[in-house]
Amino acid sequence: MKIDILIVGAGPAGLSAAIALKEAGIHNLVVIERENEAGGILRQCIHNGFGLHRFREELTGPEYAARDIDKATELGIDIRLNTTVLSVSKDKTVTCISRERGIDIFECKAVILCMGCRERPRGALGTPGTRCAGIFSAGTAQKFVNLMGLMPGREIVILGSGDIGLIMARRMTLQGAKVKACIEIMPYSSGLNRNIVQCLDDYDIPLYLSHTVTDIKGRERLSGITVSKVDENRSPIPGTEFEIPCDTLLLSVGLIPENELTLGAGLSLSPATSGAIVDDDFETEAPGIFTAGNVLHVHDLVDHVSDEAARAGRAAANYIKKGEGKKDMRNVLDGKGVRGAVPQKINLRGEGDVRVLFRPDKVYENAEIRVHSGDTLVKSRKARILTPGEMAEIVVSREALLGMKEDIIISVTEGSK
Repeated sequence: MKIDILIVGAGPAGLSAAIALKEAGIHNLVVIERENEAGGILRQCIHNGFGLHRFREELTGPEYAARDIDKATELGIDIRLNTTVLSVSKDKTVTCISRERGIDIFECKAVILCMGCRERPRGALGTPGTRCAGIFSAGTAQKFVNLMGLMPGREIVILGSGDIGLIMARRMTLQGAKVKACIEIMPYSSGLNRNIVQCLDDYDIPLYLSHTVTDIKGRERLSGITVSKVDENRSPIPGTEFEIPCDTLLLSVGLIPENELTLGAGLSLSPATSGAIVDDDFETEAPGIFTAGNVLHVHDLVDHVSDEAARAGRAAANYIKKGEGKKDMRNVLDGKGVRGAVPQKINLRGEGDVRVLFRPDKVYENAEIRVHSGDTLVKSRKARILTPGEMAEIVVSREALLGMKEDIIISVTEGSK
């Protein structure tokens, strides 16, 4: 089947990209979703705090998703549920399978990858101890409680201070469980500051920074954990151990972009973000294959996911209408204090300002974000505080980049008070 554009994933990124495409005049498009409903992870995020940037009002996850689902329905977008994408090739051939249709092969003019991300499992941590019941990822526990009405346990410890873990600390408390502690190996939280305040501080849940779980105890069911303080190399310090009795351990230890299809297409991934390498139009190294959202790099706010995917959708629409335009590329490199700048390439012949997102490598106060090309300072801006738990950005005028012959470097320095 020949179509203009296929979008993989009907979460917030895929829906936003599809809406932007339809509004740009691209009508021959298909959205593929492996779940039985559109909306992605938002369906199980029943807490509020979504939509403040995009809609200027506070919504729950399902309410936010419903806005895009309703808009997609109104626009007549073809969303195919219960369908799994088996492969994406560099020539933009997409193979899918479903019970209703069997195998479908799409020959596309463009493809947008919006597969989202997944949680890092226990096996990736190397934590010693028994393989007893009672250990869940925070997202799995969230699905049990919010979608299935099941309680994973009654005495809870959370390893990691990512946003899902912080939110589940509050959720489990409200459901009557006792959340005994949140354990974080880094000297700072990896979640948003507002979630630390609203989910831990407001419920008197202790947060142990620079600590980790060094033993898991229990035969059939988890009975307790051993926690140790860690040094600057994140190695446990002997003699600092203490025990916490519990029947459930929730893991909130990071998210990984779901990039198997990206790798299958032979596309390069950034070692810093684990997402594809893209230019400022979110186009990968394969012409006509775009990507956006958490499959590109893990975001803090769904509002930013939607905005990024909409821009990718508009860029893909432009590609369909005009083809691959002329490019004059410069690499974007991580400088001092910067981790995972996106995009990794900027087309000096492109249009509009360039927005670069990244995460700082530690907590900075009174910081300065700088954009350099060779010895030229292209732009700088002050930032009162930067933390690894929150995405930082700097917007650069494309005109300011014209004539730059060398790579573009993003860096962070401690500023003066």
